[in-house]
Amino acid sequence: MYINPDKCVACGNCTYVCPMGAIYVDPATKRSTIDRDECVECFSCYNGLSQEHLNPTLVRGMRKIFSMMRLRFDPEPDVCPTAAFEPDKLEWPRVVRRAFSDPRVPHESTGIEGRGTEEVKTNDISGRVKVGEVGFTIEFGRPGLGTRFYEIEKMSMALAKIGVDFEKKNPVTTLMTDTKTGKIREDILNEKVLSAILEIKVAVSRVEEIINVVHQVEKQVDTVVVLGVGVKCDENGDENVVRPVLERLGYNIERAKTNAGLGRITNKEVAAK
Repeated sequence: MYINPDKCVACGNCTYVCPMGAIYVDPATKRSTIDRDECVECFSCYNGLSQEHLNPTLVRGMRKIFSMMRLRFDPEPDVCPTAAFEPDKLEWPRVVRRAFSDPRVPHESTGIEGRGTEEVKTNDISGRVKVGEVGFTIEFGRPGLGTRFYEIEKMSMALAKIGVDFEKKNPVTTLMTDTKTGKIREDILNEKVLSAILEIKVAVSRVEEIINVVHQVEKQVDTVVVLGVGVKCDENGDENVVRPVLERLGYNIERAKTNAGLGRITNKEVAAK
């Protein structure tokens, strides 16, 4: 994203809508500026502010006059009064930032909006996880913090060492140069995104092993890591296989989602049955 300095009037409205805190008013230039290294190209500033097209010179003049009179003249807080935001033409590898940070953008690798994956929480229609299996989602980053791919790579390589299979319909998997080692493309390792998800599926017997590896690597990365566990319930809607393992490890179990199976099945193998 780019802020046109010829249009910006330094009202500061945009600084509040950036989830990464990457926009600031430069006291030297008296213009809003974007820290490109911290910007994740989520387009929250461009889409979150109303765009008015007032004359920048007029607005600056009015603000200066009012300031001399010790009065404030500021635009409404959800408005960029001069439409100063201009989207950059994103090229590789920076385009990766928007793909993982703007929920309205479909991933080229999967065609799915958001972070590009249906996740195991849609298992009632995707049929990814079967009886006797556990699907893990390992989420990195949050608004205000984000994550870089070199942090995700630490986890993917640690998991690859213990012989897991990464979900093929996941965009992070498509960015790996070798799924056997969990190595991610060198040219995107320093790219920062709002959040991203690794997905794996293992046998129930490996639940504790996976959680221990995630716990170890989580201490080595400078971001938030959230672990999701997906499993099929029995015919009574209960789950008594993975729950005891998690409780033994000290987790207080709460059901995040219970899908009723009312969606349209997207997994051809499941639909055939």
